[in-house]
Amino acid sequence: MKLSETQIEKLEKEPGYSATRSGGPGGQHVNKVNTSVELRFNVPESAVLDENQKQTVLHKLQNRINTEGELILVSRSARSQWQNKTKVTEKFFELLQQALTPAKKRKKTKPTKASRKKRLENKKKKSQKKVLRKPPEF
Repeated sequence: MKLSETQIEKLEKEPGYSATRSGGPGGQHVNKVNTSVELRFNVPESAVLDENQKQTVLHKLQNRINTEGELILVSRSARSQWQNKTKVTEKFFELLQQALTPAKKRKKTKPTKASRKKRLENKKKKSQKKVLRKPPEF
């Protein structure tokens, strides 16, 4: 379930942004300017995602979603608000794409003859090592 181009364009308008003061590099400039950007996206109230996609996002990103169902992302690494907003938006779309990409099914494989033989040989070596550690019997 990848996001289409139209969904991405519509999703760009849904999240809310807020700026706060952030620490990090910048000296005195940091104390005066709101450069840290916080993105808030309300998953249950999204008009772009369908119910199935909402449930998938809520389940896969549950550690990043608060009790109100808001996905909260913060960026404060850059010195400018614009750069942080760009970074947090990229992170948002990256997370959504990862959450909506279905996991690949695991294909069962049989161990090769060589790997089985090697495993048994290692077990015999370990067993022999432990036998040699025991005190001798009289």
